Amino acid sequence: MQRAATWVAGLGGWRRAVFAILLGGISVLAFAPVYAWPVLFLTLGGLLWLLDGCNRDHATLSPRLLCAALTGFWFGFGFFLVGLYWIAEAFLVEPWRHAWLLPFVMTALPAGMALFFAAACALAMLMWLPGPGRVFGLSIAFALAEFARGHVFTGLPWNLLGYGLTANGPLMQMAALFGVYGLSLLAVLLFASPAAIWAPEGSGLARQKPVAGLIVVLLATLGLGYVWGERRLAHSETAETGVRLRLVQANIDQADKWRPENSAEIFADYLDLTLADGLDQIDLVIWPETAVPFLLADSPDALAAIGEALPDGTALLVGSARLVDVRDQTGRLKAQRIYNSLLVVDEGGRIVGAYDKIHLVPFGEYLPFQDFLEGLGFLQLTGVRGGFSAGTGPRLLEIPGAPPASPLICYEIIFPHDVTDADRRPGWLLNITNDAWFGSSAGPYQHFHQARVRAVEQSLPVLRSANTGISAVIDPYGRVLSKVDLREKGIADVMLPKARSPTPFVQFGTIIEISMLALAIVFWLACRVHLTKS
Repeated sequence: MQRAATWVAGLGGWRRAVFAILLGGISVLAFAPVYAWPVLFLTLGGLLWLLDGCNRDHATLSPRLLCAALTGFWFGFGFFLVGLYWIAEAFLVEPWRHAWLLPFVMTALPAGMALFFAAACALAMLMWLPGPGRVFGLSIAFALAEFARGHVFTGLPWNLLGYGLTANGPLMQMAALFGVYGLSLLAVLLFASPAAIWAPEGSGLARQKPVAGLIVVLLATLGLGYVWGERRLAHSETAETGVRLRLVQANIDQADKWRPENSAEIFADYLDLTLADGLDQIDLVIWPETAVPFLLADSPDALAAIGEALPDGTALLVGSARLVDVRDQTGRLKAQRIYNSLLVVDEGGRIVGAYDKIHLVPFGEYLPFQDFLEGLGFLQLTGVRGGFSAGTGPRLLEIPGAPPASPLICYEIIFPHDVTDADRRPGWLLNITNDAWFGSSAGPYQHFHQARVRAVEQSLPVLRSANTGISAVIDPYGRVLSKVDLREKGIADVMLPKARSPTPFVQFGTIIEISMLALAIVFWLACRVHLTKS
């Protein structure tokens, strides 16, 4: 193993870059839909040895930092290129409009995201110590980088490293304690530690006994977490609210959806699925994000048809674009804004509630510097002139005949700290989405897995309706009770599970994350003090 560490550390130039890209790309196998999480022992261990080479082969700080940053960049480039490859599918929905952007998107996006990993590795190199100290430094740096990429420039916390510890039901329960950001710190500690037993020849970084002790503690923690999670699942039955819902997945191809000649047929498909046997026993029907390709609030005939279809006491939750006039004090029209919305329609065809998406997708639903880029001929993927406007909340949505819900449109569910109103706890999470943009790629599976982890973190059921992409009911423990799979057309009649008591993450999430980071820093300082004394 020492020879392997020496060989990896000695890679330079393009060989180092290619090797780092391969390590980053292979790391993605740890996440949905493959869940081969043990590969992270190989890939994060390999990254640690590459950084050992930066420390050994450069005598001064500046070249060490440059070497570490470049190594982290190439590792991140491979990670995000493979992890986000499915975004290319969206640019092929209307290839005559967007396909020419693919070479730029599939290099610029991974490169931009890789900057977070470059910063993490540079910071880790500032903290590089022999033995377990370098593992603590790496975990601290990556924990900060993962939090940053979830928040900087609106954030994209997709495939956070902590998801590598949520591959199965028992391990997933640890998200209720630590949240996925806390698990990211723990994941780097765990997966990088075995490689730290060895170090490249001539580096002076090996400290086998302290590292072995750290590995024992981490593996014991993982084992206890698994046992605790297994017992938690074994002693938790899914309690029901008595509210019965129908999830509708029409499986409309994204390339066909917005053609005007298809709008009546698409609407009819949703009505037909809604009217399947047993509707008289249903309290809520849920259609996905932008289910119908027209402005439902401005379509009285469609609302009337919905009212005729719904039995008394049944409401429809439906995703639709919503156009709002902005007027001055004299009533003169100043502007029009369009929102990606969730509408609540009662049995009379009346809109009795609405939520406007708060967290919009850059380049998907709006463009930075919208007017300037539109003037150059660019449009976001949705093709809406002027882009969508962001809603302002409130996050909690009152729904007739059901507990209040926290509505989450599309990827809003991937933001761990932003899925509920901080002051008012909902009874469930309602996630409507349209993953048809991404075909049969890994994207919809990754999206679905992150929704399951939100259920565990919040101890709330998740009801998910997708145009296609996996519509499902998920209980507060992340268990899938019923679903309609990717690329399937159908319905799922489900009972809304009851919410459980708030988890430690809900009650103390930020405190827990800061405490874990502080504890890692304390251990790093202890390693530094011990090194100084010795």
